[in-house]
Amino acid sequence: MVLAIKNILFITFISFVFFSCEKSSEQKAPNILFISIDDLRTELGVYGNKIIKTPNLDQLASEGTAFSNHFVQVPTCGASRHSLLTGLRPRTKAQLKNSVIVTETSTKPEGIIPESFIHHLKRNGYYTVGIGKISHSADGLVYGYEEQPSNKRELPYSWDELHFDAGKWETGWNSFFAYADGENRQSMKRQVKPYEAGNVDDDGYPDGLTTKLAVSKLKDLKNKSQPFFLGVGFFKPHLPFNAPKKYWNLYKREEIPISDNSKIPQNISLSSLHNSGEFNGYQLGEEMAGLNQPVSNDYARKITHAYYAAVSYIDAQVGVLIEEVRNLGLENNTVIIVWGDHGWHLGDQQVWGKHTLFENALNSALIIKIPGKKPSKNVNKTIVETVDIYPTILELSNIKAPYQLDGSSLIPLINKYETKKVAYSYFRDGISLRTSRYRLTKYFRKQQPTIELYDHLNDSLETKNIAQENPELVNKLMPLLELGNTGLYN
Repeated sequence: MVLAIKNILFITFISFVFFSCEKSSEQKAPNILFISIDDLRTELGVYGNKIIKTPNLDQLASEGTAFSNHFVQVPTCGASRHSLLTGLRPRTKAQLKNSVIVTETSTKPEGIIPESFIHHLKRNGYYTVGIGKISHSADGLVYGYEEQPSNKRELPYSWDELHFDAGKWETGWNSFFAYADGENRQSMKRQVKPYEAGNVDDDGYPDGLTTKLAVSKLKDLKNKSQPFFLGVGFFKPHLPFNAPKKYWNLYKREEIPISDNSKIPQNISLSSLHNSGEFNGYQLGEEMAGLNQPVSNDYARKITHAYYAAVSYIDAQVGVLIEEVRNLGLENNTVIIVWGDHGWHLGDQQVWGKHTLFENALNSALIIKIPGKKPSKNVNKTIVETVDIYPTILELSNIKAPYQLDGSSLIPLINKYETKKVAYSYFRDGISLRTSRYRLTKYFRKQQPTIELYDHLNDSLETKNIAQENPELVNKLMPLLELGNTGLYN
């Protein structure tokens, strides 16, 4: 009898060990911390800038992969984010506008096709939380810059939770254009400067409040039985370039570089550029920018200083989030992705702003850290696109795509550099193709020239359009560009 009891206990113990080991060996789907940063070009230490102070983003890249040749589909916030969320290149001119998510997503009933990859994750077992600017709206709600927030979401079905702390600015859009004293661009009727060094701590601007919210939510999400997707959207370095003074003090103004290419490129139509209207909308700026006359070197250095300070401020916020992931013991099962929604001309081609099909407006930061996966190189030069992020997230979470996506997963590239990939971008009645060596842009307009070609091996700053003198090369590349015409220009 005693022997029988011992045998039963032994079998019970072995069964417990077996099933416990079997359960522990099952890999839980990874959590995903997705950090969106507005207007963040590849202006980080990891990308080779030796002046800018971005220790936290650089450290993240040292543990993961920074893609130096990541290009957005559209160089404006809302349309770029639409391509991110859907994994699709634009197919209509409406999809080139900031309003696209409102007009094509927020008004539709829930259907078989998910409204975003976040929605798809939610349908497949993820708990989804959004804080800040992930879609186009500053807080994810649909309303105008000077209106009171509505209850209508830009992404009605994507979020289990959607949060934002507007602080003393009261609304998301006021926060987006916030100054330290509680005013904003709208309340001041644009009688403001495009920069500010605030005598405040990190919480003295909205992005600091977003960080506090995200830290608090991470603590809650740790205890969830299901994997989570946490999207955190930071405003800076979007205009106005406002940041706590301590981040300005990281720099000596005289050491701040100005653009190596501050002149209008040769052999182009001015229609390919613009007069920096968004920048000039901050009407108390000391100088106005334009194609008729560049700003002074001193002012260019001052504005670049402001941009750098704003980037360093956000770098600090990212550092706080990453540290909290570690403190909570989430590091070993949390993918971290940092994405800039497009680039920005810091006086390049005599432009201050985005909204062009030149490299500076299309090239933005992309960093991916996958726990347990150490890449052979931390900076990957492969040409990649924003539409590649959707399939990458699906592969990481082992979820099938709901429809044919335009991009491809970046996971195979983490350990290698691929030269055959290309990127397509769209804006200003044009399509731009980027290969590992060339940028070819075709404009569907009357103003000549309508074809621009830049050789990045010999002219990485895109100073001279060489299309006219290289017709054979243009003809060779044109079929590849036409493959990127999704029906947008027919």
